[in-house]
Amino acid sequence: MKKYFYTILGLAFIGILTYSFSETKFKSKEVSTSTAATNFHQLSIASIDGKSTLNMKDFKGKYVLCVNVASECGYTKQYGALQQLFDAYKDKLVVVGFPCNQFMGQEPGTAEEIQTFCKKNYGVNFPLTQKIDVKGSAQHPIYAWLTQKSLNGKEDVSIKWNFNKILIDPNGNWVKYYPSGVDPLSKEITDLLK
Repeated sequence: MKKYFYTILGLAFIGILTYSFSETKFKSKEVSTSTAATNFHQLSIASIDGKSTLNMKDFKGKYVLCVNVASECGYTKQYGALQQLFDAYKDKLVVVGFPCNQFMGQEPGTAEEIQTFCKKNYGVNFPLTQKIDVKGSAQHPIYAWLTQKSLNGKEDVSIKWNFNKILIDPNGNWVKYYPSGVDPLSKEITDLLK
């Protein structure tokens, strides 16, 4: 009988410990959610080579055009226009490409393959990030901020395809969303940069 009593007591103790640790984890998740970035400049992401971090605070004072990019899409030629835009407005704009494979698997390459493709075919030298999810349960925090009004304070956006664009102002505020069909060199975008 004593043996059963000690077994039950031991199991109860393990249960209490497990519950305590799960409560701690839950509370820490609550804290991290409540301290979510309220400004774009608080966010960061690994660069495509994985050797450095792109801190959005480094782009303070410039517009930032965030674009989910892919190498095998009908809009892939926009890489060329994005590079032209970056070159033309380099003193006041940074283009950041976020490779994403969520739309019909149109960005299947490795980081090295993506970099090589972009450089060889379009001369891309604007920043590219690690490959990420821009929607869904594994959505990167930058895209959570870009697409959720509760975080960006401006608008809810649904990323529907590759080469959707979101413009951030020099103070880190959300400005405007542009669907895939909007050319990066269109007046819709360039007029805001003048």
